[in-house]
Amino acid sequence: MSPETENKQKLESFFKEEYIALKNYVGSRLQASAEKDPEDIVQDVAYNLFAGADGYGPISNVAGFVYRSIKNKIIDTMRKGKYDAGELNESEENELHWIEFTELMYGNDQPIYSVSMVNALKEAMLKLNPADCDIIMAIDFENYTFREISEETGTPEGTLMSRRHRALSKLNKALKNKKIIVET
Repeated sequence: MSPETENKQKLESFFKEEYIALKNYVGSRLQASAEKDPEDIVQDVAYNLFAGADGYGPISNVAGFVYRSIKNKIIDTMRKGKYDAGELNESEENELHWIEFTELMYGNDQPIYSVSMVNALKEAMLKLNPADCDIIMAIDFENYTFREISEETGTPEGTLMSRRHRALSKLNKALKNKKIIVET
């Protein structure tokens, strides 16, 4: 069997078995509106994945592949202002940053994360010292580059990268102590 045919069969099987779970996943991240509901997003992703199945190499982790595609579609939909027919408010934009940061901290092995993971991450961030929290917030939430921060503060980019790395390590350790992160 060719990889293209195998990919389509894997995707078809996955969507048949997990369709309701996929809709619930989307629904938990977006509030449905008259313009775009969770089913529309799942349908869009399914269509695009099936249409492009011939161009992919063999898909080994179908669940991760599909959930990552759905997550990207949700973010694209919100950022492009197609959802709720307007711009993201500050709270929605902030929530997107928390979702992305949670996925950074918990890795891509877990395509689904819980609200408790996000809350544990927020709590752990509050316990970091201000300098550690500042570098994470600047890079991961406010989308500053190391170069921009370096130019503003006069601190070398390498030093800033090291600070962020140490801050993420402290954050990861705090989360592991709470036994929220699953060891890989």
